[in-house]
Amino acid sequence: MFRSLVIVLGLLSLAAPASARVTPFPTGFKTQSIETNGTKLYVRVGGQGPAVVLLHGFADTGDMWAQAAIKLMKDHTVIVPDLRGMGLSAHPDSGYTKKSQAADIAGVMDALKIDKADLVTHDIGNMVGYALAAQYPKRITKWVVIDAPLPGIGDWDKIKQSPLLWHFNFRGPDMERLVAGRERIYLDRFWNELSARPEAIDEATRNHYAALYARPGGMHSAFEQFAAFTQDAVDNKAFSAKGKLGMPVLAIGADKSFGTTQADVLRLVASNVTGQVIANSGHWLMEEKPAMTVAAITAFLG
Repeated sequence: MFRSLVIVLGLLSLAAPASARVTPFPTGFKTQSIETNGTKLYVRVGGQGPAVVLLHGFADTGDMWAQAAIKLMKDHTVIVPDLRGMGLSAHPDSGYTKKSQAADIAGVMDALKIDKADLVTHDIGNMVGYALAAQYPKRITKWVVIDAPLPGIGDWDKIKQSPLLWHFNFRGPDMERLVAGRERIYLDRFWNELSARPEAIDEATRNHYAALYARPGGMHSAFEQFAAFTQDAVDNKAFSAKGKLGMPVLAIGADKSFGTTQADVLRLVASNVTGQVIANSGHWLMEEKPAMTVAAITAFLG
């Protein structure tokens, strides 16, 4: 059980399609840079119908959601941003608390004239998603939350003390110099240790995301996501003290990662939670078990 907590708690969602190159978004998707909350986010938009927002996590970008977007765009307007400081979004010096990043996403919705949306999140995207749903509960209609915990909620304080989670505090100028030019080596650690089968994340996928994180400011901004965890825990406790979320929530855990604990954590902050476990997968569900994961998402959203 502790191993599974550690796997998820790596929260290092480096996404990549299993046994295949990174799936491109359909040609019907358009990309744009949207100014929001003092920064600019790179956003993909496609499809038609009720809106759904897809949020990625660390070591990956919105590119991880292409296979889900292909299915969802048939009856949804699909919105896929790169989070602040990640992928092709801008790299501001500050604003990496998940409370602030939730405002980034609310601003994207405003710019696109989207009043309400379903929400699908993975890894650090879960943390942004909780801050978004807690601050703007009337704007989130359903939430699919995938395989990662929430700072300050449940056993967070105990789990983060594990020596296996050294990366939570791996940051600063010297650490950035150590990783510079070695982004692929650094990220391989997460793909290899947090997956059920490392070979499921192929070379093309690894190179794709490593190149994105090697862009100027990429690793610095990624480390800032972790630096904000202390404040995120404070913010989440304050959100939780105001009451539980009321929208339907699907909490998906991988059986070789967070498993049923995903739903246990979400039940501490939401009142209408359904749990589901994806078999034979590690933390990278959209890469290791994309078909099963997409089927779970689409069945829940309807």
